[in-house]
Amino acid sequence: MIRLEGVSKVYRRNLREVKALDAVNLHVERGEYVLIEGPSGSGKTTLLFTLAGLVRPTAGKVIVDGVQLGGLTAAELALLRRKKFGFVFQMFHLIPYLTAAENVELAMGLAGVGRAESGERAGALLERFGLSGRAEHFPSELSAGEKQRVAIARAVANRPSILLADEPTGNLDPKTAHEVFAALAEIHRDGTSVVVVTHDAPAAQNATRLLRLERGRLAAEHA
Repeated sequence: MIRLEGVSKVYRRNLREVKALDAVNLHVERGEYVLIEGPSGSGKTTLLFTLAGLVRPTAGKVIVDGVQLGGLTAAELALLRRKKFGFVFQMFHLIPYLTAAENVELAMGLAGVGRAESGERAGALLERFGLSGRAEHFPSELSAGEKQRVAIARAVANRPSILLADEPTGNLDPKTAHEVFAALAEIHRDGTSVVVVTHDAPAAQNATRLLRLERGRLAAEHA
């Protein structure tokens, strides 16, 4: 489903080069739950963004469902992301002046889903993640864990085939982090491919495969 072949990413800062990814090879099968752990600065976010075509590699190929991302225009990449990917971020990125339900509905509106259907689907998703009583609350009125569950509902609102999560529990206490990873595991059981990058090693209990990224290199699978 997703393949990275010899992918490197080099950032140039003044006269210095920083290699964020170093000849990474990765194959994510359809329906897998892959967790990639590693310390801060190891290249995890760059790897995740490269998978989705948000970052173009300096070298190597990124292939999603047989399509090589390097050959796509910015508009074509945006369309592919809208069709295939859902995103969950550490900082939630909810729109502060929209309610929880409106944040989820907005994602569907951008994809052309009608208002009635998006409202019904948003309500069902918020209920699924234990937020039916918080649908009309604004992000400032939600706990960190509730914000992240709204973000997960938004990420899967358009029924993506691939969910990418970047440190989804980085701002959460252990109990709330467990709830968020339980939600991700539930999405995986629906058949969605899930790729999570994190420094939270206990999260590996839900994954089908565990990898480690260190200094831009993807280490051998373990655990």
